[in-house]
Amino acid sequence: GCNPLAETGRSKLQNQRAVLNQQILRAVRMRAGAENLLRATTNNKVREQVLLELSFVNSDLQILKEELEGLNISVEVYQNTEETFSIPLVPLGLKETKEVDFTLPLKDFILEHYSEDSSEYEDEIADLMDLRQACRTPSRDEAGIEMLISYFLQLGYVENRFFPPTRHMGVLFTWYDSFTGVPVCQRNLLLEKASILFNIGALYTQIGTRCNRQTQAGLENAVDAFQRAAGVLSYLKETFTHTPSYDMSPAMLNVLVKMMLAQAQECVFEQIGLPGIRNEFFTLVKMTQEVAKVGEVYMLVNTAMNQEPVKENIPYSWSKLAQIKSDHYKALAHYFIATILCDHELQSGDDEDEQEKALSQLYDHMPEGLLVLTVLKDKVQRKQLGKAHLRKAVVYHEEALRVCGLCKKLRNIDVLQEVLAAAHKRSLLKYAQQETEDDFLSLIQAPDILPKTEHKIEAIAPQFSKVKVKDFFHRLGPLTVFSAKQRWTAPRTIPIHHEAGELGFSLKGGSPAQIYCLDPVCSAASMGLKEGDYVVSVGGVDCKWLGATEVLEKLNSLGEQPIEIEVISCQDTAASVHSKSATYSVGMQKTYSLICLAMEEDKIDQTKKAPLKLPFLSWGTKNRQKAASTLCLPSAVAGSAQTKKKLSPFTLLSTESSLY
Repeated sequence: GCNPLAETGRSKLQNQRAVLNQQILRAVRMRAGAENLLRATTNNKVREQVLLELSFVNSDLQILKEELEGLNISVEVYQNTEETFSIPLVPLGLKETKEVDFTLPLKDFILEHYSEDSSEYEDEIADLMDLRQACRTPSRDEAGIEMLISYFLQLGYVENRFFPPTRHMGVLFTWYDSFTGVPVCQRNLLLEKASILFNIGALYTQIGTRCNRQTQAGLENAVDAFQRAAGVLSYLKETFTHTPSYDMSPAMLNVLVKMMLAQAQECVFEQIGLPGIRNEFFTLVKMTQEVAKVGEVYMLVNTAMNQEPVKENIPYSWSKLAQIKSDHYKALAHYFIATILCDHELQSGDDEDEQEKALSQLYDHMPEGLLVLTVLKDKVQRKQLGKAHLRKAVVYHEEALRVCGLCKKLRNIDVLQEVLAAAHKRSLLKYAQQETEDDFLSLIQAPDILPKTEHKIEAIAPQFSKVKVKDFFHRLGPLTVFSAKQRWTAPRTIPIHHEAGELGFSLKGGSPAQIYCLDPVCSAASMGLKEGDYVVSVGGVDCKWLGATEVLEKLNSLGEQPIEIEVISCQDTAASVHSKSATYSVGMQKTYSLICLAMEEDKIDQTKKAPLKLPFLSWGTKNRQKAASTLCLPSAVAGSAQTKKKLSPFTLLSTESSLY
C-alpha cells in the first residue's frame, strides 16, 4: 500500500475522513447516553439540562455530516493534474476501517481444530495482517486494484479455513459508512468481504477521474474504469443482499452504479468530440444524439438520487451536480441542432432524403404545422425552429448556472463555473447573430430531442480469476478436506511393518491419500488404522499434498524397515446451526439481522421449534419486501407495535440497541 503518512491530497482527505468518523462516533455515543438519561430521570431540572445538551449534540452531528459531505465533493483533488477545461467527475471515497488482530483467534483455531503447532504459522498470520493493513492505503492504479482483489480472494481461503458455520470467531471487524461516518461492527467475515468489494469499486472511480481527459487513451481508460467500477458495485449488490451499512444498501448501490455508467457515457461523448466537432450537417446530427444521451442518463441519476431512502444519505452536492450536468448537456443538444438549422441551408447538391431522414430521427414529433422536409426547404421556418432551440438551450444553461450558484460546495469549483459560463455565453452569442424582428411573432416551441448512442455503455463484471493468489495457509492441507466445516480426530501414529512384502492396505484418491481395502487382521489395523483414514505424514514428513501413488512410493521405498505414519479420521459434521450475527451500529436502530433474530427467538419460545435460518448477508428471497434497503428497517422488535418513522443515519438509539 501507499505510505499512510504521505502528504498527498488524496491521503489528506482520507485522514480527514478518519478523524471525522471518530468525531461522529463520539458525538453519537454522547447522544445515546443523554437519551438514556432522559428516559431514566423524572427530575424536571435534569431533563431540561439533558434536552439542552441533546440540542447541542444534534447540531454538532449535523455539522460533522456536512463536513463529511464536503470531503465527498472534493472532486478537484482526484482529477488529473493536467490543466483541463472539463466538468469534474465524481469519485467515491474509500471506506475506513479499524485495525484487526488475527493472531490469537487463528492460532487458537489452528491448535484446536487442526491439531497443529500454531507457532509455526505466525509468519502466515503476519502476512495476512500486513496485506490487510496495506489495503487501507492502496495505490491509485492497477497495482492497488490487484492488491485489493488479492486480499478479497485471500479472505475466501481464510473463511473456509477458519470460520465455521456453527460459531463466530473472536475477530471483530469495524467499517465506517463512507456517507454518514457511522461505524458498523460485526464478527462476520462477510462484512469484511463486502467492504473490500466497495473499496475496489471506489478505487476504480478514483482511477477514472485521474485519467487525462485531453487524450484519446486517457478517455478510453476513464470509460473502462467507470464501467469496471459499475461492475464491481453491481456484483456487490447482487452478492451481499443485506449489508448493514447505508453506503452498501441495495438502493444506494443501485444509484452509484447508475452514476458510474453516466460518467462513462460522458467520457464517451468527450472522446467523440476530442478531435474537434466539424460544422457539418451529419456530424452535428450525430453529436446532438450523443450529447442528448448524456443529458438523459444524468437526468435518470438525479431522479434516482432524489428517491427515498437514498435521498437522506446521498451527498446533496452530488444530486445537484447530476442535475447541472443533465441541464448542461441538454442545452448542448439544443445548441447543436440549432447550429444545423441556422448554418446549413439545403443546397442544390445536397441529398434531401438523407437529410430529411437524419433530421427526423432527432424528434419524436415535430411542432404543430411543421414537416421535416418543409423545414429543410423553407428558410424562414428553418430559422424560426433554430431560434426556438437556441432559446431552450439558453434556458437550460441558465438553470444549470442557477443551481450551481445555490449549492455552496459546487460554487467553489472554479472549472465547473467556467465551463457552464462559457457554454451559456456561446449560446447567447449564437442567438444574437440571428435576426430578432420576428421574435414576438414566433410561437414555435422547440421539441424534445431523442437521445441515441452508437457506443453502448454497460457494467463490466469483475474478473477475479485474472489475479492469481496462493493460499497463505497452504501448509494446512488441501482445502477440500482441511476446512473449518470438516471435523477430524487428532492425528494418530500408526507403526507400519511389511508382512511378507505386503502393507495390509491400499491407498486411493488424490491429496491427501486415503486408506483403502484395509485387511482387518493386519498389524496396522490392530494398531488402530481404520478404513477411510487420511494419511497426513510418513516418517515425520508431511504428506497432506501427496496423492496415493506418491505415498505408496514412499512406503515401498523403505523396504522391510518399520516406519510410522500419522492418520486422521473424519468425524460426522454436526448439523449446521445458525449462529447469531451480532451487529453493532452506533447511532442507528437495530439492524435487519438483529430484528429478524429477535423475531425468530420469539417464535422459538412460542413453538419450541427452531426453523432453518440462512446466514446473514446472504438471504436472497426471505423477507424480500423488508430487504429493499437497510434504511427501511422496522423500528421495533417483534411483539411491539411498529410505528412508521423516517430513518436517518443518526436515528435515536432504542433502549435495547447495543452500543459499541
